[in-house]
Parts: sequence; structure tokens; C-alpha cells
Amino acid sequence: MAKWHEKQVIYQIYPKSFNDTNNDGIGDLQGVIQKIPYLKALGITTVWLNPIYVSPQVDNGYDVADYYQIDQSVGSMADVEDLIQALHQNGMHLLLDFVMNHTSDQHPWFKAALKDPQSAYHDYYLWAQAQPGQLPNNWGSFFGGSVWEPTPKEPNNYYFHLFDRHMPDLNWQNPAVRQAMIEIAKFWLNKGIDGLRLDAFIHIDKANFKQFAVGDPQKPIIDDTFYAHLSRVQPYLREFCHALRAIKPDVFILGEAASASPELLIDYSRPQNDECDAVITFRSIVDRMDQLDSRLPAEFQPKALDVDGMRQRLTTIETKLADVSLPVLYWSNHDMARVASRYASPAYYWQSLKCLATMLYLQRGLPIIYYGEELGLENSSLNQLSDFHDQTVLPFYQQALAAGYSADAAMKMLNSTHKMAARGVMPWDTDQPYQGFSEHEPWLNGQPTKSVSVAAEMLDSTSLLSFYRELLRLKQTSLFTAGDEVIQPTVSGVFQYTRQLADKVATVTCNLTDTAKVVSVSSDAKPTLTVGMVEQQADQNKYQPWSMTVTIDDVKER
Repeated sequence: MAKWHEKQVIYQIYPKSFNDTNNDGIGDLQGVIQKIPYLKALGITTVWLNPIYVSPQVDNGYDVADYYQIDQSVGSMADVEDLIQALHQNGMHLLLDFVMNHTSDQHPWFKAALKDPQSAYHDYYLWAQAQPGQLPNNWGSFFGGSVWEPTPKEPNNYYFHLFDRHMPDLNWQNPAVRQAMIEIAKFWLNKGIDGLRLDAFIHIDKANFKQFAVGDPQKPIIDDTFYAHLSRVQPYLREFCHALRAIKPDVFILGEAASASPELLIDYSRPQNDECDAVITFRSIVDRMDQLDSRLPAEFQPKALDVDGMRQRLTTIETKLADVSLPVLYWSNHDMARVASRYASPAYYWQSLKCLATMLYLQRGLPIIYYGEELGLENSSLNQLSDFHDQTVLPFYQQALAAGYSADAAMKMLNSTHKMAARGVMPWDTDQPYQGFSEHEPWLNGQPTKSVSVAAEMLDSTSLLSFYRELLRLKQTSLFTAGDEVIQPTVSGVFQYTRQLADKVATVTCNLTDTAKVVSVSSDAKPTLTVGMVEQQADQNKYQPWSMTVTIDDVKER
């Protein structure tokens, strides 16, 4: 029997950047409530909110200081209750981000642990001793530097932080921690939310701290061998998810497993394992790496989409998960640059975004639309290195200058690839102050690189917004929610697949390049959806650059 989440179209909202109703420059929960009619008209059925808990905002809410209260910058508990009610009245659902790997260093647990090493809360976190002048090991933090931070009152003692030093990792080996996190999640389920997105759950188990990463023992080395997908992750995850389903059997649990292989996607989402219902992996998107400047780190260099590599990757994921769970389909999120900045063709901008959306979202799986994606919103242009709030940005900038890039060119690379630039405000109306987001200067004051807005695109039947509405209506039909999928072998640069349910077969063909492609076709049906120009040539079609078709056939009539 199908579960409710299997037919959802999810919309990710970064609350601080979506809609500001009290004009303080920060988006809020009332702003989300206000835009529910817009979301419903777009075809959204589930809203996912990035963290809204009390937080010092070192990492924009992922550093939680109180899981039971709402950060006053985005609203109140009453606002959450109103949002849940309003969404449910509109037949929609709500997912909250659940930060389970770490807390803020301002959380009462960590404050108690620092104050008294004998406190029960000391064992809520991870600690290690080291020789004077040394670190416990050479593991590197995802946010730069070491995972180890010295404690002020205990000489040669360190606490572990996989992310920012103000975000200490929890000790999931401690049963009290596991139970505390279950109780927090239950609190929110009892409030009426429909599911959770489990942030960074793959890191809740760590290796032996005595083990060093291969390389310079004095230099921090990022190697998730020691803190991702380890043996205790699944038992901890199973215990957590089982406890939640005991009180809400239909809770939707969406896991974030950034580095998960297709095999791990199976493990984390296999129904009999009683863990996640679906899992996000960053490995579903494949970039070309052959055009990079070898003098610079790859992370902040723009990259082209590897269409053929992605065809192979998605074929593997779809095949592996066919009888297990639904793949998660997304182009963008708060941890990466926007799809319009990464892959849109300068020569065929709007067509390319329509083709990319069609290629991905009509596949078997759960679509997640990142707010503003439906408008063609690009990364904002940030003016200073400090705006990125990332200590890895300065070394890249300096290396780029040393390699001969101008300051403007180095900043352009950062702005087109960095996750912070992807968190700009939603442009509701460019004729209004601050694009209709607020009457106050936004919290992230980056400038849009392309003028797009809801107001303008609502009036244009050929706009990307209008196209997304049509595409998501098609996605909601049974053929595209329940149909089997086969990704077809075809010419380089073209992505083609079929969806079949009973006697109906849909064929989706997308030319994702700036050159014309000739593609074999097995149907002469009139396209249900089309972009660009396609010329019929006997049993072949010539797809002009960034053109695509969706045809639906009745098998019995063939």
C-alpha cells in the first residue's frame, strides 16, 4: 500500500530568506503562512523548513541552543502552530529540519558539561586528552581546521566538533543522549508536524580517536572514513525511527546522507530496517571535472554538468532502489549553489532551466524544489569575503590571485559556487523595496545577478514559473508518481527515459546541450509538454539546443 509521502512535491524554505512580515530584514513563519496560496498554486504539497529553533545563528540555525523553543527572529511557538494548521487546512504537510549530530555550545547541556566535568551532561559530548602542544589526532573539520577545540578549564582536554567549533558533537553512544533526542522529536510530532528531515545523521558514530588519518599527522585532514557511515549509525537510527513510528506510524522520515553510495541508500531506506523512508545523497549530481584549473581547489571552481555521467549515476540509483524506496530528486539546496548559477546555459537560459527541471522531476522519485528555483533565481552576488562566513574562502581567494586571476574574477567564482550565495532573499516583486521580501535591508545583503520575480512571472504564460506549475501538475498524475522507470541509452548529451503504468507509457527526451542532437524515437504521438524546437525526421527527431518533449502513448494502440 502506497504511503502518503510517495506522492509529494516538496518545497524547501530557508525561513530567513523567504518572506519578512515584520520588516526586520529576516524572513519569518508568518511570512510562510502568508504565501501558502502561492505554494499551493505552484503544485507544492509538502513544505520543508530549515531549522527554526533557538540558535545563536553561527550556522544559520543548525547550531541549536534550545530544541523546544522557536528562535524569536523567525517567530513564536504560536506561529508554528498556526503554520501547521494552515498547511493542513490546505491539504499540505510540514517537515522540520532535525539537527541530531551536534548542538550549539550555548545549549544548556554543553554549558553544564563545561562547567562541571563530573556533570552527567559531560558524557553528552565527545572529549579526548592530548599531550601538551598536541591535538588528539589529525582529523579535519568540514568547516576548516581541526575537529578539536581546547576546553578552557581542563588542560590538554579537547571537545570534538565536526562542523564549526561552536557546534560540539553529541555522544550518541550515551543512551541518555539517544533518549533525549527521541523526546525532542516526539514533542514536535505531538505538535502536529508530518515528518522530519534528519540532518547529518550519517555522522552520529565516530571511529577510535586514537586513529590518525593518513598524511601529515600535524595537519588537519578531512577524511569521513572516521566519522561517516560507521557501524553504529544504523542501530542508533533504527532505535530513533522506531520510537517515532510508535507514536505516529505514518511519520515521514527523510534522511540527509550527503556522501551515501547507492548501496548505502538501500541500507538506510529499506522498509524492513525501520529507518528512513527516503534519503538525500549529494552523489546524484555529477559534474565534469576535466575543465578545471589544476592550480586551484575544485570546490569553488564552476563546473559543467556531466550529462552522460549523471545518466549512469541515476540509472544506478533508480535500479538499486527500484523495490526499496523512492530516490530524492533535487537540483539545489541550502548546502550548494543554485542550479541556475551552476548549469543554466547563457545562450539558452530559460529553455535550459525548463529542460533541467523536466529531465529530473518527472523521474521516479520525490522532487524537492529549493525556494526561488521555479523563478530561475541565481546565487546572489556577495561583496566581501566575510559575507560567506566560511574560513575556507580566504585561502581559495588568495590562491586565485596568486594564479593570476583578478579580484573580480575570484569573487565571481566564489559567488557562483558558494552555498551562502544561494541563500539570498525570495524576489516577490522587483518594483518593491528589497524585491518585496521586506521593507528593511535583508539579513544577507547580496545583489541578485538576474532580475526575476514572482510578480512578473505570474503575468507571463511562457515564464519559468508558469512552466513549473504545468510540470508539477503532470508530476502529480499517477503515471509519474507510480510508473516504472527505464533510463534509455541514447546519444551523448541527451537524457531520455520512459515511465510506464499499466497501458500508458511516457517518454521524456531532453537535449541538455548547446548543440542540436538527433535522437531515435519510437512514438509519433503529439507531445504533451515541449520546450524549444524539435524537427521530425522519419524515425528520428532533431532536438535543437536545450529542447525537450514529453509524449504519452497508449500501449494497446501501438
